[in-house]
Amino acid sequence: MDLSATVTFRTLPEFKKRVDFLAKETHRTASFYYNKLLNDYLNVIEDIYLSEKALQEIREKKMKSLFGDSE
Repeated sequence: MDLSATVTFRTLPEFKKRVDFLAKETHRTASFYYNKLLNDYLNVIEDIYLSEKALQEIREKKMKSLFGDSE
């Protein structure tokens, strides 16, 4: 089982500069901070976007609400 995977993505130069500076100043890798950012915020982002999708599906009657119909 792999313990890590390689991901390539584009970001703003300012974000990269900030992460690189933080990594240098704290003697950690930039990968450490990218993983920390993902770990800390991925659950929040999933909650926001997936709940918006579920709400839209309920409104479009593609999914039933756990609380029953309001009509």
